[in-house]
Amino acid sequence: MTSRKKTSPIEYRHGVSRRTFLAAGLATAVACFSPYQAFASVLKTLPEKALSFYNTHTCETLRTVYWDRGVYVPQALAEINYILRDHRTGEVREIEPALLDLLCALHQKLESTAPFSIISGYRSPETNSHLSNKSRGVAKNSMHLLGKAIDIRLPGHELKTLQRAAVDLRRGGVGYYPSSDFVHVDVGRVRYW
Repeated sequence: MTSRKKTSPIEYRHGVSRRTFLAAGLATAVACFSPYQAFASVLKTLPEKALSFYNTHTCETLRTVYWDRGVYVPQALAEINYILRDHRTGEVREIEPALLDLLCALHQKLESTAPFSIISGYRSPETNSHLSNKSRGVAKNSMHLLGKAIDIRLPGHELKTLQRAAVDLRRGGVGYYPSSDFVHVDVGRVRYW
């Protein structure tokens, strides 16, 4: 009679769980790797987002890709923050990326690549206080103070056309100032004046 060595339940479980563990590890690695590659290939096909500006007070111009492959480009954001600075004080503030996306959407809607003419971007508290004391049209708690508003024109487009396009996007506040020749857009709540 031949004797067979019996495998203990512990040894058997250890061998299976090790194989199972290795197989599960391999499956997990494949599952994690494949979506990453798929996601990376999708990012490569995303269009860039670019903006162009002309600052009417400093005569500076900027054209930059501020969003590439699904991420904001820090150097481009810094350049935009600078060109949209308070031209009276020189103070620079971070501009809300959602405002840049709104401007990009306006460019697309109007099928334009012309630079936005900047009338007012960021405003320091001193500048905003000075302007609100001179005009009832300047809010004391303006979105300009937060880097969430901009007053613009777009060459090649009537002011009313720019205003209607901004209203159609429904992404924030839109103010129409024909006597001052600009449209205000911000990324606050949706409202119109």
